[in-house]
Amino acid sequence: MASVDIDIKKLFESGAHFGHKTSKWHPKMKQFIHSSRNGGHIIDLNKTVEAFGPALSYIEEIVSQGKQILLVGTKTQAHDTLKDLAVKTKMPYVVERWLGGMLTNSDTIGNRIKHLKDLETRMESGQLSAKYSKLEVQRYQEEIDSMNHLYGGIKNLNGKPGVVFVEDVMHELNAIKEAKKLSIPVIALVDTNADPSLVDFPIPCNDDSIQTIKLVAEYLDKAISTGMVKKDKNTLAEPEAKDK
Repeated sequence: MASVDIDIKKLFESGAHFGHKTSKWHPKMKQFIHSSRNGGHIIDLNKTVEAFGPALSYIEEIVSQGKQILLVGTKTQAHDTLKDLAVKTKMPYVVERWLGGMLTNSDTIGNRIKHLKDLETRMESGQLSAKYSKLEVQRYQEEIDSMNHLYGGIKNLNGKPGVVFVEDVMHELNAIKEAKKLSIPVIALVDTNADPSLVDFPIPCNDDSIQTIKLVAEYLDKAISTGMVKKDKNTLAEPEAKDK
């Protein structure tokens, strides 16, 4: 059971119940739809709460084990919110665009990140400015900035993440496919136009509302923080167990 209480009233106030037009619905979402209004589907928020609980519990457990959550949301509505959450919780993220192989082609991506870190180290130490002209140093800085734009969010990803959180199933299909290929569980917001069977923890929810995404991020933050506390307690308890 998750330590985070989900407030159905707050979900309603954020517009989490508003789905897509009835003409764009996915039949597998039928179980999560309450009704239709003005040509659009209304999501059953009781189902949202039921689905959100196990997802948050799983996040707590994964984080308590010292594993990471990869936060993915390249859509404009999710970009800033997920990046802020990732920075605050020190979790890896992808909010610009998903590059093919970010999970499945670890050698190539790993080499790019290694190169980025090497350039950053040389730039910070003054090694580049001591060896190259101002124009050349500027070009190196531009390369660093460009690579951080693409890879900065996963620069400190330690191997495979314990779980991937996806803000929009339809928008992040490539991320989901790569996670599936590596048997990494996926938690996702699933609007009425998407297939919930594509992910392990589908959360029926409006994935376009900025207010809803911010609210979801608050719940994720609480789950991650709770998991961190459990992890710290487990770490402190280990030496004591060894001493006995």
